[in-house]
Amino acid sequence: MSFPALPPLTLAEPRLLWLALLAPLAAVLAGWLWRRQLAALAGWASRGLWTRLMPGYRPARLALHVGLLAVAVLGVALALARPRWGQGDELVERRGVDVVLVMDSSLSMSAADVTPDRLTVARLLARGLVERLAGHRLGLVQSEGEGEVLAPLTLDRAVIDMLLDSIVPASLPTPGTRLARGIDRALDLFPAGGGAQRVLVVITDGEDFGEDWSALRRKLHEAEVVVHAVAVGTPRGALLPLPGTEAGYKLDEHGQPVVSRVRTEELARLAAQTGGELVTAERAGTSLQPIAAAVARLEARSLGSEQVRQQKERFQWLLAPAALALLLALAWRPFGAGERPAERTTKRPTTRTAEAGP
Repeated sequence: MSFPALPPLTLAEPRLLWLALLAPLAAVLAGWLWRRQLAALAGWASRGLWTRLMPGYRPARLALHVGLLAVAVLGVALALARPRWGQGDELVERRGVDVVLVMDSSLSMSAADVTPDRLTVARLLARGLVERLAGHRLGLVQSEGEGEVLAPLTLDRAVIDMLLDSIVPASLPTPGTRLARGIDRALDLFPAGGGAQRVLVVITDGEDFGEDWSALRRKLHEAEVVVHAVAVGTPRGALLPLPGTEAGYKLDEHGQPVVSRVRTEELARLAAQTGGELVTAERAGTSLQPIAAAVARLEARSLGSEQVRQQKERFQWLLAPAALALLLALAWRPFGAGERPAERTTKRPTTRTAEAGP
């Protein structure tokens, strides 16, 4: 004989399950308080008089009162853990900000003045930022002498994470460093309008050759796009590895080794003029929380609606019995209607003395 399978049960807030331990503590505390009151009563009236002083008192009623309090606390604790079972389709509106990552993959990003190299650190920082930007639409553009769209705006963070691994130094057909080309491609990904809901995060070492930065800043300002910049590298710089050559690294026209250093001046101006943040990263553990916080402060807009199949919330099935148990505990007085320990006292008989006649 087979039995139907029970729907899988999950908890949205399992960390709150410890609150269930408050139920037995509440029962012990309530029982202790009632015992103190009974002990005080026993101090001035023998148990034989309790039936006259408290005709409604029953030990079973007291135990039921304490049990109802424990059930109420337990039900609230389990409801806060938000149990879920069963599935249903819900129309979910996505709200957020459009963010495009522009990743510099020019040869200078292979410099090892940060460990293990600039591009590896840039990928790690980008992954951390993507995790912090959950709920927003993300796009990805690779930039060298040209810009290449790797991912249009999407809510699927796993796609961005996977494509970051495909970015390697000097892998695009047009070599060099032309950040404006990558930024132009990134701007094409944004829908018309949107204003401050459009954000660029440029991850680069700041080296750029032949760009008119003033024209680039003016263009971004007119497009009302907020630009955050992450400058990866150090001021001391490092040589540029160039496998397959005799020296093993890049040489200038005079045969001298080329040292690549991080440049932040233009990136700082770009971020400041568009209302963004500049973060200098000299290690993989650099926090991009300032950028994530700045994006979170922007007014989210609707990114569309979609049917989502998800488990149904069932916390009300526990909250309703808990509320009922609490109401019963308040209404079910352990000592009967209108009675409390030590509330009733015996009346002393009064006698009248007859006045003596004359």
